Amino acid sequence: MQRRDEQGAGRGGRTAILAWCFYDWANSAFPTVIVTFVFAAYYTRALAPDAETGTGQWGLAMSLSGVAIAILAPILGAVADQGGRRKPWIAVFSLLCIASGAALWFAAPDPAWAVYALTLSALANLAFEIGTVFYNAMLPEVAPPRLWGRISGWAWGLGYAGGLACLVLTLVLFVQPAHPLFGLDRAQAEQVRIAGPFVALWFLVFALPMFLLTPDRAATGKPAGRAVAEGLSTLRRSLARLPKQRRVLRYLIARMLYTDGLNTLFAFGGIYAAGTFGMDFTEILVFGILLNVTAGLGAFGFAWIDDWIGPKRTVLIAVGALMLLGAAILLIDSKLWFYVLGCAIGVFIGPAQSASRTLMARLAPAETRTEMFGLYALSGKVTAFIGPAAVGGVTVLMDSQRWGMATILLLFAVGFALLLPLEEPPAEAEPGPAAAA
Repeated sequence: MQRRDEQGAGRGGRTAILAWCFYDWANSAFPTVIVTFVFAAYYTRALAPDAETGTGQWGLAMSLSGVAIAILAPILGAVADQGGRRKPWIAVFSLLCIASGAALWFAAPDPAWAVYALTLSALANLAFEIGTVFYNAMLPEVAPPRLWGRISGWAWGLGYAGGLACLVLTLVLFVQPAHPLFGLDRAQAEQVRIAGPFVALWFLVFALPMFLLTPDRAATGKPAGRAVAEGLSTLRRSLARLPKQRRVLRYLIARMLYTDGLNTLFAFGGIYAAGTFGMDFTEILVFGILLNVTAGLGAFGFAWIDDWIGPKRTVLIAVGALMLLGAAILLIDSKLWFYVLGCAIGVFIGPAQSASRTLMARLAPAETRTEMFGLYALSGKVTAFIGPAAVGGVTVLMDSQRWGMATILLLFAVGFALLLPLEEPPAEAEPGPAAAA
C-alpha cells in the first residue's frame, strides 16, 4: 500500500510531488531554448547555406528524430514495465540529452559543423522525448487519483515557466549584451553557442530533486534479458489487443489528431505572424514568450478544473476553445487583435496538454502503464507530418496563409468529435485492466 499523508499525497508526500513537478521545470528548457527559439535560429543563420535550406534541414532532422521516438517509445516502455523502476531510464535519457545539448557548444559558425549540430540536436530531442515517457508514467504513483489533474497541470505550468525563465536568462546574460558574460567571443557566435551548455546545466541542476526525493516503484528483480523478452512479448500482445481496447484506441487516435493540430500551430504560428501581419523577429519573439506565459497559466489554472470535472471534459473545453479562437484569428487583420486572440489561444494550449496526460493515466492499466505512455508518445509523433503538409499544401494551392492555417481547425474538430463519446474511468480508484477494455 502507498503511504498517504493527511492531504492525500502519494508516496513521499508533498515533497515528492514538488520534486516530480520540478523535472518539468528542468527539462522544458531544452525544447524552448534549443529546439524553438535560440539554437534552431542559430543553425539556419550561421551553419546552413541559407535560411530556407537551413529550415528544411532542421525540420528533416527533427522529423527523423520523431520517427525514432515513435518506434522506440512503446518498446522501451514495455521493457521498463517488466523491470519495475522508471527513474534509471529517466536518468539515462536525461543524461544523454544533457550531454548532447552541452556538446552543441562546439558547433562553430561554419557549414562544416552543420551535420554535427543536426545530429546532436536530433539525438538530444530523442533523449528528451523518451525520458518524458517514463516521467509521465510516474504520475499515478506520485499522487492519488483524485489529484492527478492538479499535479499534472502544476507540473506542466512549471514546465512553461522553467523554459521561459531559461530563455530569458539566455537572452539577457548572453545573447543580447554587447559584452556577454565570461568574455564570450561574438565573432565566433559564442554568445549563442553557450545556450547548449547553459541549458544542459539548467536541466541537470533542477532535475536532481526528482531523483533524490521522489520514490520510484520497486524493481521486479527480473534479469535484463528476461525483462526485454517479456516486455516485447507484452507489447506484441497489447498491440494485438488494441483494436478491442476501444477506449484506449479511440483516445490515442483523437489525441493524435488534436496534438498534430497543436504542434502545427506552434510550428507555423511565427510564419503566419510574419507573412500575414508583417511582424518582425522581435515581435514574433515577444509573441512567442506571451504565448508560453499564457499556456503555463492555463495549465496551472485548469489543474483544479481537471480534478473537478475530469480530464476528458477539460480537453474538450480546451480543444473547443482552440477551434473558436483559431477561427476568429483567421478572420481579423489587426495586429493588436492578433496578440489578444493569440494569448487567449495560449490559455487553452496548456490544459489541452496537461489534461491529456491525466486522461492517459486514467485509461492505462497499472501493469502496463509505461508501455501505454509509450503508445501515447507514439500517437503524438506518428502523424506529425499531416498538419505541416496540409498547411503548406493548402497555402500554395489557395495562395493564402489563412486558408492553409484553417486546416489546423479541421484536425481539432476531428479530434474533438472522436473524443466526445469516450467513456472516462472514475477518479476514485486507479484503473486496472478493465479500464482499458
